[in-house]
Amino acid sequence: MQLHDKLRGLHHRNLLPITHVCIREREKPMVILPYMNWGNLNLFLRQCKLVEANKPQAISQQDLVPMAIQIACGMSYLARREVFHKDWAARNCVIDDTLQVKITDNALSRDWFSMDYHCLGDNENRPVCWMALESLVNNELSSTSDVWAFGVMLWEFMTLGQMAYVDTDPFEMAAYLKDGYRITQPINCPDEPFAVMACCWALDPGERPKFQQLVQCLTEFHAARGAYV
Repeated sequence: MQLHDKLRGLHHRNLLPITHVCIREREKPMVILPYMNWGNLNLFLRQCKLVEANKPQAISQQDLVPMAIQIACGMSYLARREVFHKDWAARNCVIDDTLQVKITDNALSRDWFSMDYHCLGDNENRPVCWMALESLVNNELSSTSDVWAFGVMLWEFMTLGQMAYVDTDPFEMAAYLKDGYRITQPINCPDEPFAVMACCWALDPGERPKFQQLVQCLTEFHAARGAYV
């Protein structure tokens, strides 16, 4: 409920608003959210690979970049208000049939996507593959660590929901990142979006772009390139 509390009263076109909260004594709290008819963004991206009957139709990278821009806009809004999500990933967004994307919290992610979380000996399941080095080592969470996670989320977009660092042991992730290794450029991903990802993964948090810069870079790329495959 902590993130829900922070999101209450905030309004942005790319944030899923909380319509009602019900808290009763000796009962679990309930939150009512608007319905987004294509549901969880991570599952949607995976379904786009299947090209099966009754599945959302496949989308092009021309569609993916504006979707990523929407998320960056929402994240920029939160960063300006010093609200840190701490678990940015496609699984924590929802989408409708107009490709409108909205950010939500991580209330259900740990149940629906349990394989995305790992306990590194501190009795806390964490989204290791989305975490910046300073978050893994020192549990430092900030807008700059959210920028790192956005880079991984952008990689999710370009791979249609693939799992990042699938061959890396979660217990070795900090050492892997410290040695300079990162997830590789996806097949058919243009150089420009991958360059944006790489900037997000700078070891020095001060060298990472601001969310508004990410919005600008992706918007300029989309306008310049138009449709691409």
